[in-house]
Formats: sequence, C-alpha cells, structure tokens
Amino acid sequence: MRIDALDARLLALLAAEPRIGVLEASRRLAVARGTVQARLDRLERGGVVQGWGPDVDPEALGYPVTAFVTLEIRQRGGHDPVSDHLALIPEVLEAHTVTGPGDLWCRVVARSNADLQRVLDLVVAHPGIERSATMISLARQIEHRVLPLVTVAASAPPPT
Repeated sequence: MRIDALDARLLALLAAEPRIGVLEASRRLAVARGTVQARLDRLERGGVVQGWGPDVDPEALGYPVTAFVTLEIRQRGGHDPVSDHLALIPEVLEAHTVTGPGDLWCRVVARSNADLQRVLDLVVAHPGIERSATMISLARQIEHRVLPLVTVAASAPPPT
C-alpha cells in the first residue's frame, strides 16, 4: 500500500502519543478531523496499522532473558505441525520460516537462564524438530522500530 507524507506524519504522531484522539491529531496535523479518520481507516484496511493495543514489555512482566532459536525440522512433516506446537508455548514470541542453515527461527523469552532451559525443552519436544541452536541476547542494540521505514515508504517512488 502506498503512503504519503501526511500518512507518515499521522503514524509518527500515533507512535509518539498512542492515546491521542482523532480530533487532537487533526488539530496537530492541521487537517480536518474527517481526513484523519479516513486516513486511519484506509491504513487499517490496507494492513499498515495492525492493531491499537498496548505494547507490552516482556522484561517488565518478569521475562528478562531473550534468546533466538534456530530449528531444523524433518522435511516430511512440514512447518505447520511444528508451528502449531510453538504457538502453544507462551514464551515463544514469534517464529519465522527462514533460509539458511535452519528452517525456523524463533524469538523466545524466559524468567532466567535456568528457566530458558525449561522453555527450550518445551520447544524441542515436538517430534518434527531434529536439531536446535540457541543464542542468548546480551543486550538490545536497536529497539523494534518501524517509523524509519514509514518515512522511506512515504517518500519512495511508486513501484514499476
């Protein structure tokens, strides 16, 4: 979906102040309330805006350990059964099918390094998983972000 400079400004405002109302957003952006609402509706329909819930920090919930797990799976069984298994583990925050030496990449959290072993035991308990490799995150260098991409997308020429 194409976005323009106004969309980018609106998304930046919402990222900075997620509880701002449509009326206040329209005042700050110097556009009509209806314009802001129409833009929000279009961004949501287009899948650019995927939710309005709070961002939750696992560390603040008592899960300060983050690890990345690469899984090699049995090719006959496919990815879906393993993904269904991973979805049942609350500490698995995301999983991606990837290229390279592994088949699936997961981001997991745990309460401690010892608790990470419990989480990893749950992860590899599926018979479709042949091998795993785990890397513990020591520090987050860049927080999850999308706004720099929004800025670039708003100024990018249309695809050819």
